[in-house]
Amino acid sequence: MEFITHIAEGFISMFQEGGAIFTSWVGGIIPMVVCLMTFVNAIVKLIGEERVEKVARRATGNVLGRYLLLPFLANMFLANPMCYTFGRFVEEKYKPAYYDSTVSFVHPITSLFPHANAGELFVYMGIATGITQLGLSLGVLAIRYFLVGLIIIFIRGIVTEWIYLRMLARAEEN
Repeated sequence: MEFITHIAEGFISMFQEGGAIFTSWVGGIIPMVVCLMTFVNAIVKLIGEERVEKVARRATGNVLGRYLLLPFLANMFLANPMCYTFGRFVEEKYKPAYYDSTVSFVHPITSLFPHANAGELFVYMGIATGITQLGLSLGVLAIRYFLVGLIIIFIRGIVTEWIYLRMLARAEEN
């Protein structure tokens, strides 16, 4: 009988924990994202949607802008999870690759800009702790982590774009 009680208590505690996490989001990240979205939309309205779209199209008209510059700026200024909203400035056919680049950069950027993804800072700090214990430079680690992240997001953007456009062409053939 104790076994069944233990299973039942464990089962319900899983939902209690989920409720606690949801409550923390409602009191924390959700209002922040709504405020950031409101701010970005207000800035776009003040500048003018056509002007912003024109500059964004120019910036995303090449692979460097789409998969290196825009993901960096989005992560730097808007942080995770708001950074994905910059995808609205990317042509529809490039959005999957933009998203892949942006989501792949939310960890490497924390080495130099911890505000960009503070919730996942523990990943970098775990690595940094090991490097520090070995007596190695944390600055070198941070710069390498960041630079490798930029290289990886650029490669992922190009590869994802290539795969997506091939899949899209096949779907249009059928």
